[in-house]
Amino acid sequence: MITDYFVLAFNSLIHKKVRSWLTLIGIMIGVMAVVGLYGLGEGLRTAITSQFGISSTEVLTVQAGGFTGAGPPGSGVVNKITLEDADAIERLSSVEFAIPRILTQGKLEFNDKVIFGLAMSIPDGKERSLGYEIMEVEAEVGRLLKDGDNNKVVLGYSFYGGDVGLDKEIVPGDSVLIQDEKFEVVGITEKKGSFIFDNIVHMNENSLIDLFDTGNEVDVIAVKVKDQNLIPKAKEDIEKLLRKRRDVRVGEEDFSVETPQAALANLGNILNGVRLFVIMIASISIIVGAVGIVNTMLTSVTERRKEIGIMKSIGARNSNIFIQFFIEAGLMGFIGGLVGTIFGTAIAYFGTLGINNWIGSTASVGVDFSVIFFALLGSFLIGSVAGIIPAMRAAHENPVDALRG
Repeated sequence: MITDYFVLAFNSLIHKKVRSWLTLIGIMIGVMAVVGLYGLGEGLRTAITSQFGISSTEVLTVQAGGFTGAGPPGSGVVNKITLEDADAIERLSSVEFAIPRILTQGKLEFNDKVIFGLAMSIPDGKERSLGYEIMEVEAEVGRLLKDGDNNKVVLGYSFYGGDVGLDKEIVPGDSVLIQDEKFEVVGITEKKGSFIFDNIVHMNENSLIDLFDTGNEVDVIAVKVKDQNLIPKAKEDIEKLLRKRRDVRVGEEDFSVETPQAALANLGNILNGVRLFVIMIASISIIVGAVGIVNTMLTSVTERRKEIGIMKSIGARNSNIFIQFFIEAGLMGFIGGLVGTIFGTAIAYFGTLGINNWIGSTASVGVDFSVIFFALLGSFLIGSVAGIIPAMRAAHENPVDALRG
């Protein structure tokens, strides 16, 4: 029986006038905005997450504050952290190891082309393998750096499989000039989908210090905590230690100690704020669409009075008339939501591809079917609720007056 109502409602919608279909634009735009923004937000979150290059939940990042200019993390600060700070942090009871990392901007020349980018230090000894482990770095071709690899470098994947402005890919065995000094390329790292790590130069720590004359200053210290449960204690211990070493008071810290999750939490808050704003705007569009459905269905009742009169004259009850118009209004909302979902998913898909091309990430385009389901269910319910008044009016039509038109 219920299927008959849907068939009748669907057949009625097929013959709707253009003005009736135009009323669905409001709901379509609203649902499109919600579905598109949700998918785009998830793609953006995944893409930016991949830029951190550190997946371990037990790694703290320590860097100096007091940013005074453009550059890599920890650069351009008044009071930089040092190798001695890293050694002191590693001696804390809650810390397994602390790896100092130098990030500096430099010039690279190859194929008679010159580009500028980041070089990153790779520590010697046991810290080398630990550093590669927390960054999940593997060689795509060639090998990674070893102890004693002077005048040798490893390059990010973009030098091999992408375009960094050199008009020619670099392979192991090639030589490049860094700061006008010759270095042999011994390996290319696997693609990580990170604009930073796919475009960076790996150099042994001593080679980088000598080439760029960085002294004992470092930009970032990656701290591996002995146990995930010790993260709060380790953070507190490091802050207490550095306040003492840098002679600053609580609240006056010129350094930061944070986890990747803390940075991503801030990103999540920003994205949620943007989502809330767009949902509010989309809600206005949906309300306008609902009002349009009310107006269209009221007009439809007037235009179809004879049809209603005939239905009642052959035995249709008020409840039958009400259900038919109620379902018809719901189907109008559902169709608007369906079209909006299709366009919203397309926006999320192509938008995520655009983000990938822009920042060089490999974020996948995820389709959250629960969001689509609730978007379609919601649009049907909105249409149905909007159709209650017209359906009640149709149900209470006097059959004699309706047949007269």
